[in-house]
Amino acid sequence: MWIPDPSVQEALVDNPPVPAASPGSNPLNAAAPTDDATGSQLRTDGPTDGPTDVTTAGPIGTYRADTRPHLADLDDDAMMRRALAEAHAALEHDDVPVGAVVVHRGHMIASRHNERELTGDPTAHAEVLAMRDAAASVGNWRLDECTMYVTLEPCAMCAGAMVNARLGRLVYGATDPKAGAAGSRFDLIDSALLNHRVPRTTGVLANECGHILVEFFAAKRGK
Repeated sequence: MWIPDPSVQEALVDNPPVPAASPGSNPLNAAAPTDDATGSQLRTDGPTDGPTDVTTAGPIGTYRADTRPHLADLDDDAMMRRALAEAHAALEHDDVPVGAVVVHRGHMIASRHNERELTGDPTAHAEVLAMRDAAASVGNWRLDECTMYVTLEPCAMCAGAMVNARLGRLVYGATDPKAGAAGSRFDLIDSALLNHRVPRTTGVLANECGHILVEFFAAKRGK
């Protein structure tokens, strides 16, 4: 989960991204990041016209989403709305509004939001908290039969935790071109250097997921 530094917060407020006309477009992905040294465009997997499924090749001990119907056939929009409800709950204690839910065999088993400000815990990102609850629910640290829905592309910490948890599938809303670790700035969930790759779907309700973040930092800037 991305927590922008003050300069990024200012950039979001002073130069707010303009959502595209498409209902699936992403307001936080108005421009692809570039390499400051070369000016070349960095790779981003975030869609501009709605959800995109990304499959992986050759992972060790990993199942593809398309071979596991209980992961692939979920109602992604409905579950992302549950994650958005969690994101709104984070506003109650002034945490960055990111929410996450975990589904196991068609049942939601975890639903959390950011609690870093609330708890003072630097690891209390929505994804980490949701994975802890999910592992407790299934009685195993392996979450290979689980799908996580999160409103913002995970950061390096959360993406790494997903790999370590052997997460079955990731679905996220808004991309994070500044620090995203699931396809934008880094791609930890689909690395040949690691022993697990996480199939992903991106851009689900991206406008709504990005809008709540833009509003949050705009309000911070206005104080």
